[in-house]
Amino acid sequence: MYQLLKQIVRTGIRTEAAPAADETLRVTAQRLQQAVLARLGRALVIRQVDAGSCNGCELEIHALNNPYYNLEALGIKFAASPRHADLLLVTGPVAKNMEIAVKRAYDATPAPKLVLATGDCACTGGIFGESYASHGRVSSVIPVDVAVPGCPPTPLAIMQGILTAITGARKED
Repeated sequence: MYQLLKQIVRTGIRTEAAPAADETLRVTAQRLQQAVLARLGRALVIRQVDAGSCNGCELEIHALNNPYYNLEALGIKFAASPRHADLLLVTGPVAKNMEIAVKRAYDATPAPKLVLATGDCACTGGIFGESYASHGRVSSVIPVDVAVPGCPPTPLAIMQGILTAITGARKED
C-alpha cells in the first residue's frame, strides 16, 4: 500500500484538459431544445434498444448524459419502457433472436412514434449484413425515420439525428 501511495504522490494528478467550447454543439443543443418544446411542449422521452450491437454506439449514447453534452438539461430523457417513449433509438444489426423484441418495442411505443437507427450496423447491417443470424439493417424489421451513420457515431451526430427526427416529423394532433 505504501508503494502505491508513494507512486501517486510522485506522479501527481493526471486528467484530460477540459474540451474547448464547441460552437456547433451549442447551436445544435439550442435548436434541439427549441424543436422539442415546439413539437411536444414537454420533455422528449427516448427508449434505447440494443438489437445486437457491439456496444460501441451505446458508449456514445451514454456520453450524451455526461455534463459536457447534458441531454437532460435540453428536456430529453431516457426511459426503460417503450410505452413512455416518443422516440426509439435502435443500435446494431437486428439479430434474429431480437426481431420480436424490436417489433414489440415499436408496437408498444405510442403514436406518433419516431425511430432513429444509430450506427452503421443499424443503418446498413455494417460488417454483419444479412446472414443466418442477422436481419441486417433496422429498416428491414421496422420503419426508420432517420439513420445516423458512423462506427460509432459521435454524440453530436446522434444529437443532430434526434433534431432531424423531431423537425422532420409532421405534427399530428
